[in-house]
Amino acid sequence: MAASAFLLASAAAAKFASLNLCTDEYLLLLGRPVQIVSVSFLSQEPLESRLWTSARHFKGNRGSIEEVLTLKPTVIMTMGGGGRATALIAGRLHIQALDLPYATDLAGVARNLRTVATALGDGRRAEPWVARLKQLEASAPRRAVDSIWISGRGDSLTAGSLGTQWLRLAGLQQRSLPGGKATLETLLTKPPTLLIKSDYRSGQMSGGNRWLDNPIVRRSGSRQVSTDGRPWTCLGPLMIGEIERLRRLVR
Repeated sequence: MAASAFLLASAAAAKFASLNLCTDEYLLLLGRPVQIVSVSFLSQEPLESRLWTSARHFKGNRGSIEEVLTLKPTVIMTMGGGGRATALIAGRLHIQALDLPYATDLAGVARNLRTVATALGDGRRAEPWVARLKQLEASAPRRAVDSIWISGRGDSLTAGSLGTQWLRLAGLQQRSLPGGKATLETLLTKPPTLLIKSDYRSGQMSGGNRWLDNPIVRRSGSRQVSTDGRPWTCLGPLMIGEIERLRRLVR
């Protein structure tokens, strides 16, 4: 019992630096300010993260362990195995490396929440988020509306992906599309019942965003709703609030 208490106290005193936008999300949602020394610069950008106001309280980094060493972190967070060199350097400096896997399903999001909360010294911090996710799963509408999610250039979601699993919790069935891409021809000849338009960086002039302004898209026979494109980058716990919002919109 005393050993367990010591481990929890050590975790609570740890200093975390996140080098990835998606690990930033978990750290900012579950960590206490005194436990965070750095997050990636992307999470500090309003166009990239809903958490930018919180993220700007900490030193930003561009994904390099060298940038955060002077802050004396005890834990470095990365995602998806892309930080092998980071883990090697961290090990030599007696810094713990916490590499989260990219979640491929909703259970993976819950596991990552619990992993990070435990590393932070209090596994209970994950439970409100996990409970909201389980509630969405338990109350998912039995019938799903034929839908297509689109962002710039017609990029959409592939069948069976984590993105389509999130949509299903809102009562939306992503239509299977070749290559996970919608075409203007599809929207003209076989429009879905619901067209979900990502507003990711919608204020910027770009070829991708001009695609969304095409008259065929704007005048599609589908009912159209907008979704905050920022949580869709990582498809992590910030999706819980967005799916709750979409569910209210499409009822």
